[in-house]
Amino acid sequence: MPELRQAVGWGRRDCDFPALFERCNFWAGVQDGQGKLVGFGYVAGMGLQHGYMEDIIVHPDYQGQGIGKRLVKRLLDEAESYGLEIITLTFEAKNADFYEACGFQVGLGGVWSKG
Repeated sequence: MPELRQAVGWGRRDCDFPALFERCNFWAGVQDGQGKLVGFGYVAGMGLQHGYMEDIIVHPDYQGQGIGKRLVKRLLDEAESYGLEIITLTFEAKNADFYEACGFQVGLGGVWSKG
């Protein structure tokens, strides 16, 4: 995961792993033919009605091939089978069209970030 985060220009956050896998409700990943992780995303929450989708990441060399949409669809299918009725996420404005194409309704929200 840290290598994939780094490839898209995010901080590696090595300290987040493996705790992330223990704390999220479920996750999905995509590997290339050599077993290298090229796509990843997860849903976290309390496991009740609402979940939060995070870190939909696709390696730059594999973007534009539908991997991101397949990841989101797989996570939404899992959310439905898990009993979640609401999935929210945050994203940069430049990615709004992608998430709308995945079935999300873009609305107002806010993000607090330390620093």
